[in-house]
Amino acid sequence: MTAYIFKIITLLGGLALFLFGMDVMGKALERQAGGKLQTVLSKMSGKVWKGFLLGAAVTAVIQSSSATTVMVVGFVNSGIMTLKQAVGVIMGSNVGTTVTAWILSLSGLEGDSFLIKFFKPSTLAPLIGIIGIVLYMGKAEKRKGIGTIMLGFMALMTGMDLMSSSMSFLKSEAWFADLMISFTNPIVGILFGAVLTAIIQSSSASVGILQGLCVTGAVTYGAAIPIILGQNIGTCVTAMMGAIGANRNARRTAMVHLLFNIVGVLMFVVVFYGLGLFIDWKFLSQSVQAWDISVIHTGFNLIATAVLLPLNGLLVKLAYAIVPEVKEPEKTELLDSRLLATPAVAVQRAHEIAGEMAADAAKAMHLAMGLTKKFESGAMEQVVELEDKTDRYEDALNTYLVKLSGMNLSVSDNRSLNTLLYTVADIERMADHAMAIAKAALEMEEKQIEFSDQAKGELAVLEQAVLDIIDRTVAAYDSFDLETAIKIEPQEQVVDALVREVKSRHVRRLRDGLCTVEYGFVLEDLLTACERTADHCSNVAVEMLQVAEGKLEAHEYLNALKAGELRESAAFAEQFARYKAQYAFPEELSQETETKKS
Repeated sequence: MTAYIFKIITLLGGLALFLFGMDVMGKALERQAGGKLQTVLSKMSGKVWKGFLLGAAVTAVIQSSSATTVMVVGFVNSGIMTLKQAVGVIMGSNVGTTVTAWILSLSGLEGDSFLIKFFKPSTLAPLIGIIGIVLYMGKAEKRKGIGTIMLGFMALMTGMDLMSSSMSFLKSEAWFADLMISFTNPIVGILFGAVLTAIIQSSSASVGILQGLCVTGAVTYGAAIPIILGQNIGTCVTAMMGAIGANRNARRTAMVHLLFNIVGVLMFVVVFYGLGLFIDWKFLSQSVQAWDISVIHTGFNLIATAVLLPLNGLLVKLAYAIVPEVKEPEKTELLDSRLLATPAVAVQRAHEIAGEMAADAAKAMHLAMGLTKKFESGAMEQVVELEDKTDRYEDALNTYLVKLSGMNLSVSDNRSLNTLLYTVADIERMADHAMAIAKAALEMEEKQIEFSDQAKGELAVLEQAVLDIIDRTVAAYDSFDLETAIKIEPQEQVVDALVREVKSRHVRRLRDGLCTVEYGFVLEDLLTACERTADHCSNVAVEMLQVAEGKLEAHEYLNALKAGELRESAAFAEQFARYKAQYAFPEELSQETETKKS
């Protein structure tokens, strides 16, 4: 009895180490892949077969079909992937997840040759662990990430080895043999596999446990096949839970995942066990090895995909029948909380939304500047809508980014997150200043204010400089392009100089009686909005260049830059001179030709 207790403790410890290693390795792989996962899945899966290949590749990389399907549900719920695109990716994830079983099958290697001994977990796991800890102890982020993956793999394989060795006592247990015989009943075996996988929410882990049981010799083909079929159904639980509260298309996506596996299992059961009524499948009574489990797992998913991939339209129709259309318009979630399960993808999604927000702010500014020349009520309404939209974006982003800030991120993702946290408010303020310019244009329309040709020329130069700086900022922000970002601060300095010159010229015209105070109020509103817009562009650029990397504070950086204390100071001076020449004012008109308007 005492020996059994120690064996069970070792078994449970091995299981704990196995699950821990799988979790560490999977999350480390996700961090290494980063936001590229979203780019790959959402932008390159237009055709079903291509989505299948990408789904298989991504799942093989991150070692989790559950993570892939939850991501896909989140993408559909956010509107960045269609249901049709999702179908292929889901089918591919079922095939990609079988890679784990092949890795785990190394535990079943037997023989005396050097290669076989080398690849056995008892040798390979410690060797990988040694390399992993050396890399992990280094300072480079990428090496630490690779080291974490290798340490996770060591824990995974060591846990698998512990489970296998501790299960050997079950060989002589009659109750265990009876249990395995009961699983040869397809219904019982499928239910057991589905429930086990649903509980641990990982088909890879449940397949690994089954492979560990193979050491007892009591697991036959007749028991293994139904359990593996059930595992494919049980893995759908994660996506189904993730679809709760999502929009209809996202729920249909999870339903397609479930239907694919249920239909595949039913098809296999009907054909295989139907033929068994006429054919004596003698191999069903033979014991399986870990390698055989991998073959069955991969074979089933490949056959199911080969049959159902051409019939993907039918699965979509079934999903529509189960989750029917309703009259209310479909809603998409701007930043889906489901993506937080994969933090690197969530950071990438937040970056994309922030980029869209910046583009909307720039569009609002272009429209507002146009209103100062020719007022149109339709354009005014667009500016109002865009300003409201950026407000909603800011609220959503701030909430999402705060949630992300408490998660385990890579150094690069953490820098991206910090940059977003510091700059979202500046982007929103750009849209506010566009609104201020639009309101000034409305006042000009209502009071029939028209500036002199000289003032119009000066404002045209200033407005073009502001539009250029905001466009450059949006371009740099969208791709985190530091080469473009470094050109923004000298342009901001030129805008400040232009604003001061416009004010100076206006004061001279006011003193000479060529302008009125009322015109001056409107001009002041325009100049303030232009100057502050450029300031916010500067803030965004500085955060990108310095604060996100943990260097100087923004004000310290700007002071050092202007004082010529930084490496990039020479480039700053050169760029400033170029912009100053580019945005030169027209010469002032004489009093004789100047009308009494400013």
